[in-house]
Amino acid sequence: MNAPTLVTSTEELRDQLWEAVTSRDEYRAAGIVFTALDNGMDTETVLLDLIAPVQTKVGTEWAANRLSVAQEHAASAITERVIAALAHHPAPRTPPTRGHITVACVDQEWHSLPARLLAEVLTLRGWRVDFLGAQVPTQHLIAHLHNSGAETVALSSSIPTRLPTAHAAITACQAIGIPVLAGGAAFGHDGRYARLLGANAWAPDARAAARQLTDGIPAPNLASGRHQVDDLPHLADQEYTLVARTQPQLVKTVLVQLEDRFPAMAAYTAHQRERTAEDIAHIVEFLTVALYTDDDDLFTGFITWTAGILTARHVPARSLHPALDILAAELKDFPRATRLLDQARFALDRAPTTTGSHPGAPA
Repeated sequence: MNAPTLVTSTEELRDQLWEAVTSRDEYRAAGIVFTALDNGMDTETVLLDLIAPVQTKVGTEWAANRLSVAQEHAASAITERVIAALAHHPAPRTPPTRGHITVACVDQEWHSLPARLLAEVLTLRGWRVDFLGAQVPTQHLIAHLHNSGAETVALSSSIPTRLPTAHAAITACQAIGIPVLAGGAAFGHDGRYARLLGANAWAPDARAAARQLTDGIPAPNLASGRHQVDDLPHLADQEYTLVARTQPQLVKTVLVQLEDRFPAMAAYTAHQRERTAEDIAHIVEFLTVALYTDDDDLFTGFITWTAGILTARHVPARSLHPALDILAAELKDFPRATRLLDQARFALDRAPTTTGSHPGAPA
């Protein structure tokens, strides 16, 4: 293994690490990180200012179609293994005297890196941390809390379609007296969805989360008798429930009708048809969760981001229009769904076809 060039600039180190992870050189990536530590960079800085920005760039480059799915997965796997190796590096650590916290991803959330970074930072700062990893079913999370004695839960979610599940987890944790600190891109860049779903606190990043925990997060009021529906009174119209139940049928209907409205599909390969079906399923999923939150920006942001993704992959973004039109016709008796679809079509007509961060991708 060639020893990495000794540098002092964090930007230069990021460039070196980027080259290592995208060339699938795990040993060089680890060497760069350990050399930074040996040269005086503290572990928290390595995690948050060196590794995290490189991983963010991996996602951005995938979105721009400059990395394949396989390349993105390989780079992410290397990042995770380097973080695991860091956990056993003989760097100075604060004894665990500050408190006991559980860090977990909501059920069906596979993006565990933001939660892992938080767990490592909290451990470095002297917290006793139970890191439960990706997609933790709510019932298992609650069972763990009953048995572990953790005082707070840090709940992570990166994809907005997990928000209904996150809401259930937040409510369940609070029902047994455990406050919830929410984090991750799913909760919005400003924490709007964390507040909407009743989380006790929200943090935009690991450092802010550590500060909030140090300042203290008040325990929930068990006497309030709060339920999930109390947070979202608009769910009384049943639009979310009805659309959620018919998601598979909506996807099938759009796919069938799209073949008539978008003649270019006649020349699609089996793989292209499969990807089209996946895209439609994502559109319906985001429409459904936008009904749950009653938030226009959530759905329009996803649609304009998808337009950029399609353009980067040489698929005409105009193919989204007939899909949205079909959904609007199918859901014409649903006022909130109609509003969301109208706003999305309006935004699509005016959106630049450039890629960027997914509205629910890990930051």
